[in-house]
Amino acid sequence: MNDNSDTEKKTKNTLPLEGILVVALEQAVAAPYCSSRLADAGARVIKIERKEGDFARGYDRAVNGESSYFVWINRGKESISLDLKNTKEIKLLERMISKADVFIQNLAPGATSRLGIDSETLRSRYPSLITCDISGYGDDGSFMDLKAYDLLVQAESGLVSVSGAPGEWGRVGVSVCDVTAGMNALIGIQQALIKRAQTGQGSRVKASLFGSAAELMSVPYLQTRYGGKAPQRVGLKHPSIAPYGAFTSLDAKDIVISIQNEREWADFCTIVLLKPELLEDPRCKGNANRVQNREFVDAAVSETFNALASQTIIERLKKAQTAFGRVNYVEDLINHPQLRTRTMVVNSTAVEVPALGWSVEWESGTYPSAPLIDEHGKALRDEFK
Repeated sequence: MNDNSDTEKKTKNTLPLEGILVVALEQAVAAPYCSSRLADAGARVIKIERKEGDFARGYDRAVNGESSYFVWINRGKESISLDLKNTKEIKLLERMISKADVFIQNLAPGATSRLGIDSETLRSRYPSLITCDISGYGDDGSFMDLKAYDLLVQAESGLVSVSGAPGEWGRVGVSVCDVTAGMNALIGIQQALIKRAQTGQGSRVKASLFGSAAELMSVPYLQTRYGGKAPQRVGLKHPSIAPYGAFTSLDAKDIVISIQNEREWADFCTIVLLKPELLEDPRCKGNANRVQNREFVDAAVSETFNALASQTIIERLKKAQTAFGRVNYVEDLINHPQLRTRTMVVNSTAVEVPALGWSVEWESGTYPSAPLIDEHGKALRDEFK
């Protein structure tokens, strides 16, 4: 009985990537996001920084004097700063890579080739190595050599053309292209690790900000290329579904509602709007007609919502099992009952950070700290002499 209990406890406490060494020549968001999630899963991640450190360290000073970006995606890593113009430092980096399972880099286009540590060269030397290159636009095409940052790619990919409300352009409020590229790199690396376990061979993984953004744009792309009509910027409404959007209550609270099928529409009309006559109105029969007559449909919803307090509306929505969400601010997220957080020490003080978007049985209740610049430099130099 005790043996089984001990085995079960050990299994739950064993992280899936324990024993995996990752060397990450990284900066900003995309690559650090990828390597941080590998570190969360138990991999040992050595972060290679320039002498002045990853420039994301200077984005802000919001978390006890440290950058919110850096704190978010660099926890649990070891930091060493190297001068990549120095031959001895390059050789040290190569010695680390020679022992690594995974090498990740998101330097400027062509930089690793000039340093002699590009994927093709490394994999010829170390066949079991998994390399991951994260770039702005990929490694071919006329855009290959351009610098690419999140907002630039949001614009170049057309993402801003389907985001927000009509009028002045607006960016998606988080670094969605960076994060998605990091996620895609993470998926590729995890698949490459499984393949290596099966074949003994490493792989090259490539991810780009533009490719990641373009894949997110699949529905607008297909609608435009084959449907002949691009979705418009409609703010907090859905270009293809009605009613689906934000409506204001008597007490000036904005509530987003979503109707996905005719059963939901019937319950919404009967229980929430108290307007069963809408079910017989030809302008409201089927989603296509409601979208075509969105102005009429939205006006009918607004008439009811404008006359009721938000709590009354929410009670009706719950009774009708209508999907809804309140338009919240960041302060509301901080106090949200569904928010999961973990404790992390930043400059000797514990802070709360949002937990990962998934939950697993080996997950810890705390996160390790992000490293200082070159915090592990001496130890790493001694280890990889």
